[in-house]
Amino acid sequence: MPGNGELKVSRSTAELKEDIERAREQIATSANALREEVAAKTDWREWVRQRPGLAIAGAIALGLFLGTRE
Repeated sequence: MPGNGELKVSRSTAELKEDIERAREQIATSANALREEVAAKTDWREWVRQRPGLAIAGAIALGLFLGTRE
């Protein structure tokens, strides 16, 4: 029985390597999902496709603003 402050290591090296590999795969999956979500949220073309009227109104307003500046 382990004393105070001692941990009994009962897992084999192979089990630890499997756990590390599984953790790497989960991190890679999470990173890819995050990358895809950020790409979808920052895609201005998709924003325009979803809101064509607002995009046109914004373009007109910007054109009027830039056209009337001295």
